[in-house]
Amino acid sequence: MAIIYEDALKAQLKLKNTLPVYVIAGDDGYLKQLYVDKIISLSADKDDVFNFQRFNAGCDLQEVYDSLSQLPVMAYKKCAVLCDYDFEHCSKSELEKLYLLASDTADTAVLIIWFDSLEFDVKKSAKFKKLVSSAEKGGGAAVLLNHRKTPELVKMLETGAAKRECRFGTGTARYLVEAAGDDIAILKNELEKLCAYKQGGIIEKDDVDKVCIKTPEASVYNLSKWILARDAGQALSVLDELFFMRLEPMMILYTVSSVYVDMYRLYVTGKKGMKISETAALFGYKGREFVLERAVQNLKKMDFKRLSLSFNALILADKGLKTAGADPRTVLEQLTVRLIYIIAKGETVDQA
Repeated sequence: MAIIYEDALKAQLKLKNTLPVYVIAGDDGYLKQLYVDKIISLSADKDDVFNFQRFNAGCDLQEVYDSLSQLPVMAYKKCAVLCDYDFEHCSKSELEKLYLLASDTADTAVLIIWFDSLEFDVKKSAKFKKLVSSAEKGGGAAVLLNHRKTPELVKMLETGAAKRECRFGTGTARYLVEAAGDDIAILKNELEKLCAYKQGGIIEKDDVDKVCIKTPEASVYNLSKWILARDAGQALSVLDELFFMRLEPMMILYTVSSVYVDMYRLYVTGKKGMKISETAALFGYKGREFVLERAVQNLKKMDFKRLSLSFNALILADKGLKTAGADPRTVLEQLTVRLIYIIAKGETVDQA
């Protein structure tokens, strides 16, 4: 099963010559929509009722086949989009029709099998693998469009800012990605807001803090940041904000814990002489190396004893949140104070 990715699809579409079949999947909704639109624009006019049709999940596949079998009307090609067809739960006969459709599309047609919101495991689904093979047999391609990695997103933001007569200060584009997440549509929207706010000039981290919407994960990371800075006032203030945002207490605990897990992994692999890039590959941080770079700075405030005591405190908080009748705010406030005390003193509050 051969699957291509964004770069290969982009290069193929530059040739202005579409394939008979495209299977579009992946976790980035923006990119999937973008490339589906590009393929359609190279194949047919969306407003041409004779040569373009869209079929949704509950359609009859025979109708799709019949539509593509007919010759285009006053055009070179016809195009059909089959969106979110639930191949995992359809009948065996319908599944065979789907495979036939993918492997035997007319030369005068383009079929786009687009998985927009249907969820399935690309790596484990035997039915998807057979669909990919069918598309290849029909001269087409399966394209996996996942979220772009951080360096690619940073480059996209810097290019976009330059087009709007702005530029990012050192590290600010990456800071925006960390704050807003890797959804391209959201990042583009935040870029527009920042450039409108600055009206030209340099975009700094303070501007991101003032203007942009942060992901819950980024907001929780701020809690970790103030804990590691041993600033109880700021940490408890952020914790108040998180409860005001109605974030799940377990989600807050999980994100704080992940910061300590990052440090522990780096500590252990560092003792073995491994580089950050090797640690990233070992634990699946590819494209998110900035998380480990952050952990390097955080580790300067820690040693193995402090890490061990911190994990004990995190486990205690986990038990507390799972105890019937416990107050989540109190549990997380106590955790915050414990973690700060451990960093400052190298011992727990109970030992003092």
